[in-house]
Amino acid sequence: MSILAVERLDVRHGLLQAVRDVSFSVAKGEIVALVGANGAGKTTLLRALAGAHVPAGGSIRFNDRDVTRVPSHRRSAMGIALVPEGRRLFAQMTVDENLLLARAAGRTGAWTLEAVIAAFPNLEKRRKARAGTLSGGEQQATAIGRALITNPELLLLDEVSLGLSPLAVDRVYASLATLMSSGTTIILVEQDLSRALKVADRVMCMLEGRIVLAGRARDLAREQITDAYFGLSRGRGSAA
Repeated sequence: MSILAVERLDVRHGLLQAVRDVSFSVAKGEIVALVGANGAGKTTLLRALAGAHVPAGGSIRFNDRDVTRVPSHRRSAMGIALVPEGRRLFAQMTVDENLLLARAAGRTGAWTLEAVIAAFPNLEKRRKARAGTLSGGEQQATAIGRALITNPELLLLDEVSLGLSPLAVDRVYASLATLMSSGTTIILVEQDLSRALKVADRVMCMLEGRIVLAGRARDLAREQITDAYFGLSRGRGSAA
């Protein structure tokens, strides 16, 4: 059963068409890695799915409801959560305050404040610290926890490892392991191809705003993905 269906989506930044005629679907509980070089359109696509960027054309359906023109705060209440690139925390607010703000989405479920702290134990001693004083790994954990407190059905993770040390990335992914095995539907933008292939059920590669390769992670050779990533060839695969 598809939780998300995207049909012929076009997204623009002024005269620049950042996403071009993109169509795909995501099954409930699936983990999809979205890969591609900088400027390929990955972040713009995630923002369009979250309601932070209004598409110029096409449609987005979530749980069989057309949400193409639904604003971001309403999509959050419906069960879509975005962890944006750059984290975008409130620097002068504490970890707890940043996390509790997300409860305004009004969704209840297993992800409470205490559940998030248990999932990201490195935050326990930092709960009363201002977000601006946290390390990169702690900020990323807080950003992911903020999304989880909305108890999303669809979690959009944009570059969770960007700018982090290898040790911090390992800690973030270790904390995400339980989430990834819990049945939450995830679309993950990740520059680290090896890490993406380890966690994803399916891979979609974007190039110049289009999906040029899509398929199950276990069925795609690394060379196919890297060729598509750099535009060396047009890989074969189904985008649905």
